[in-house]
Amino acid sequence: MTTNQHGNEGAQARENEPDGGSPRDSRRRLLGAIGAGVGAAVVLPTVAAAQTGDGSDNDGGRQRSGRDRNGAGEGGRERGVRGNRRQGVVTGPDRFGRMFDLPPFAEPSQELRAALVELGRPGGIMDANDPLEVGPTRLITEPELSPNNRDNPTHTAGVTFLGQFMDHDITRDAGSRLGQPTPARRSTNLRSAQLDLDSVYGGGPAESPELYDGFSFRIESGGQFEDVPRDDDGQAILGDDRNDENLILSGLHAAFLAFHNAVLEDVANGTPTMSDFDQARRTVQHHYQWIVVNEVLPQFVGQDMVDSILISGFEIFDTDTPRIPLEFQTAAYRFGHSMIRPSYRANLAGDNGDPFFAFVFDPDTFGDADPDDLSGHARANRRFIGWQTFFDFDDGEVKPNKRIDAKMSTPLFQLPMFAIPTARGEDLGPTSLASRNLLRHITWEIPSGQAIAREMGVDPLSTADLDDLSSLGANLDTSTPLFFYLLREADVMADGLHLGPIGGRMVAEVFLGLLEADPTSYLNVADNWRPTLPQRNGRAGDGFTMADLLTIAGVDPTSRGQ
Repeated sequence: MTTNQHGNEGAQARENEPDGGSPRDSRRRLLGAIGAGVGAAVVLPTVAAAQTGDGSDNDGGRQRSGRDRNGAGEGGRERGVRGNRRQGVVTGPDRFGRMFDLPPFAEPSQELRAALVELGRPGGIMDANDPLEVGPTRLITEPELSPNNRDNPTHTAGVTFLGQFMDHDITRDAGSRLGQPTPARRSTNLRSAQLDLDSVYGGGPAESPELYDGFSFRIESGGQFEDVPRDDDGQAILGDDRNDENLILSGLHAAFLAFHNAVLEDVANGTPTMSDFDQARRTVQHHYQWIVVNEVLPQFVGQDMVDSILISGFEIFDTDTPRIPLEFQTAAYRFGHSMIRPSYRANLAGDNGDPFFAFVFDPDTFGDADPDDLSGHARANRRFIGWQTFFDFDDGEVKPNKRIDAKMSTPLFQLPMFAIPTARGEDLGPTSLASRNLLRHITWEIPSGQAIAREMGVDPLSTADLDDLSSLGANLDTSTPLFFYLLREADVMADGLHLGPIGGRMVAEVFLGLLEADPTSYLNVADNWRPTLPQRNGRAGDGFTMADLLTIAGVDPTSRGQ
């Protein structure tokens, strides 16, 4: 084999010598298609322009249009990180911090707890009241049946679950009690607070040998296609067990296992070594990070917000001591719960040759060996993901998310018991995801949406925008829980297509700030890094997406044959 050098990651792709050996499968041919002379790449001009600026680099380092890490862009107003005084007792990335030095939205009381539970209850203000009786298929094919739960034509259905996967990569609360105030200094984040896929890689082959077969990941079969490895009781063996909470998420985890293995196979010259593993891991991480910045964040926050931060810097996130802000972990990044559909087409032909349609959660089937919903913790022949429903393979099969607004799909108001953490002695609490999100605002003493808007210099939502909260009491309409406020802001300011100005900046600055603060991220490893693995057209370039990652992993529709 001959080794081609590409970009800044060295030998990442190899192809057969002209007279070489047996034919490779389609995934290997795709990896081998990268040539040193690749130049005709598909370009995403707005992101590429924002990251490279005018192309000048007078001091030999990476610059982006005069951008300062925490300062003003050229000609811009002075920018500074807000709210560090309350962070003073929190001293490392393994702790949660705060973005804002502001008081909590309300003092704990029985009245407050009752109002929050009422706001998030089944059939309440936040319930989209989907007509589940019509079944999972018609809720997809006839979206007009759910007038309170509008489709988002700018999102693909898979980005919801990729967002959940990203969350599990950067944050895991080691212990807090629902609805009981907890000092931030007692918080522990069990994840690395870096987009480094530690939820997948664990501690590596030496520290997490149960995840590996040599330097490759263990992958098992669910009957027809891949599944994450499981023990004799069916429990997933993962770097983060939360990635088995639903079928789509466990499918994503398995896809990343296969993606690493494909890259490792291409990197290694014979039997893989630790050096090969490290190189493959870096390649996987950088392409994942690229997708976060160039595919996911524009859908979540809008392209203009991404470009603004890349060019002009950070206003509210401290990149000097990066940690996950409680306002992000508790409220802002839970916006994805509003995007979840009540039902999905998991695959096109897995259910005895027919499509497998199912509700995301269905209490009537909880605990079954092969449940009729898309909950995790189960293995069966039909339980795999046909990714053309979730990401765009240019075949017309991709489906949309729901819009970002203050409505959540009805199945989320009765969670399965395994999705509710009680191992640390917490009370079970409500089974409504909305109520649980809202009660977390008491736990972490989160400021109101209005207070944060004023702190950021943004006009708060009007009284009329929040009038439906007035009947609940506890002054929720004038001092609104941040989770609800940001969902309503997205609806009012962006018609639910992406987050509004406050929510969008909070989410984008955390992800971009974590990458900025990580010296190993693709933003920092080299000037003007670009993907080195091929797209589905066989060329490397800026257009690398999740569909390309899934193709290299060998879990794409063509590789499946369905």
